[in-house]
Amino acid sequence: MNYQWYPGHMTKAKRMMQENIGLIDLVIELVDARIPMSSRNPDIDELSKNKSRLILLNKSDLADAGANKLWMEYFKGKGFHVLEINARSGQGLKSIQGIVREACKEKIERDRKRGIKNRPIRAIVVGIPNVGKSTFINSFAGKACTKTGNKPGVTKGKQWIRMNKELELLDTPGILWPKFESEEVGRNLALIGSMNDEILQMTELAADLITYLLKYYKEELAERYQMEQADDMLTPLMVLTHICENRKCYKKGQEPDYEKASSIVMEDFRSGRIGRITLEFPERED
Repeated sequence: MNYQWYPGHMTKAKRMMQENIGLIDLVIELVDARIPMSSRNPDIDELSKNKSRLILLNKSDLADAGANKLWMEYFKGKGFHVLEINARSGQGLKSIQGIVREACKEKIERDRKRGIKNRPIRAIVVGIPNVGKSTFINSFAGKACTKTGNKPGVTKGKQWIRMNKELELLDTPGILWPKFESEEVGRNLALIGSMNDEILQMTELAADLITYLLKYYKEELAERYQMEQADDMLTPLMVLTHICENRKCYKKGQEPDYEKASSIVMEDFRSGRIGRITLEFPERED
């Protein structure tokens, strides 16, 4: 399948970040824990040079727990601070304040030596669409945050949100879109629902997912769809046919409704009902 992405305001978003990065102490980047590399924009590393960095593995409850640990180690090895979170449920958010303090300890120490006390850390939250950035900001801020008004040197109209006495977030930062450096990136984004399903061939997408699950998560696949076993002899078509029979997905004349079966598979994956699935690993070569 040929996956396409239309970046729209990519240039505007990059320019907004470039204009404001000098005011920032910390860049908080959200990625989807199921596809930590595919859900990043490589430009963020370039734009964030010499800044403290925190990567939040969002939706970590939907991702393979073992893979989460591998990705934590991977990003730490690259010099990032990392945390697993679930922005919707609030899981992990209580740990953020401490890790922000740790990430910015050199800045805090510089302020202390200059006699500057209690100046809040200024952070920007970045991430590609649909990684949960707005949900994170809303969950983390709660009802306690207050807009502190325009700061000197900030383009008019941009607001700072005071999260607490130690941290302020730049409001409405630009969204950076992913770069399709390979078809796999596009496929991964389509699988987690970051594209409009209406422009995708869902049966083909489900077949791609089943192929992957047969290779890496066959037990979870077999259990979810009550198959005796998922072995190497199975094909995506055989699995979809089994689901049609098991879930009574038929068109007129008892013809298998593969589109409906495909939608079931995709919804089950995205909601975590198949199990905790990660689509890419740091050291895995497919």
